[in-house]
Amino acid sequence: MSSRNPGSEIDLGWVSRVVVNQPAVLRRAEQIQSRRTVKKDWQAAWLLRAVTCMDLTTLSGDDTPANVHRLCFKAKHPIRDDLLRSIKMDDSDIVTGAVCVYPARVMDSVKALKDADCHIAVASVATGFPAGQTPLKTRLAEVRAAVDAGASEIDIVINRTLALGGRWEELYEEIRLLREACGESHMKTILGTGELGSLTNVYKASLVAMMAGSDFIKTSTGKESVNATYPVALVMVRAIRDYYWRTGNKVGFKPAGGIRSAKEALVWLSLIKEELGDDWLTPQLFRIGASTLLGDIERQIYHHVTGRYAAHHDLPMA
Repeated sequence: MSSRNPGSEIDLGWVSRVVVNQPAVLRRAEQIQSRRTVKKDWQAAWLLRAVTCMDLTTLSGDDTPANVHRLCFKAKHPIRDDLLRSIKMDDSDIVTGAVCVYPARVMDSVKALKDADCHIAVASVATGFPAGQTPLKTRLAEVRAAVDAGASEIDIVINRTLALGGRWEELYEEIRLLREACGESHMKTILGTGELGSLTNVYKASLVAMMAGSDFIKTSTGKESVNATYPVALVMVRAIRDYYWRTGNKVGFKPAGGIRSAKEALVWLSLIKEELGDDWLTPQLFRIGASTLLGDIERQIYHHVTGRYAAHHDLPMA
């Protein structure tokens, strides 16, 4: 992870002045989606970069130590070794950015990665995920429990009620307390953008989260009806850019929810490159939250190497 965002005093003047030009955002989002994507070797290289920026995720009610162990194995070996050898990338340490699990599965993840002699980060969702409607005391305790279990990254979820009510100072104070509870673990703050009502609210919530010390801001839990969209992402990364220009502190960005195809991953990478620059195209400042995306990326790499698409049994871990 990158150096921490220390946060700042809340600037309500800055927050209150925010107005997002929605038609302009929608035009820019359409422009990004319509770009021609890279091909052949360049595409393979970009897809491998996407893998290294991925939070490989399982957040299901039926998670068990066994399927978490399998997830960790896949995080260490995201692309078949023979495919990496074919494109001379077998010595490039291609692993995912992190594995992301519920707090109860953090210890399983830490043990599995330690047994595999692998230093991939373990991220844990917390704070009454996904609704964020449990009492603050409970949310703080959950964060501390996940940290104590060994999580080096904590994905908190904001109380959307405060954002919808324009109660920015209260939201700021809650996030500051949660950041404190994270200790040395990096904090990724989920805004739940599909439930914030407007792009202006998305920008304001982004600002407040960064002022409160978030190391990353993240679009969604993946459990809302609307998750990561390009217009929302543009608003959030513009907020990140503005915050960096004003404070000198770089905050990371994580889209999550509904990102399933290699083609979409390429769009997300190009969006980050164009809006924030190459400095952000690293696991330290960009993550993609996904559970099924890796399978499609591996299929595309398989096609690049062999000229045909894989049968289901060719990629049994996908």
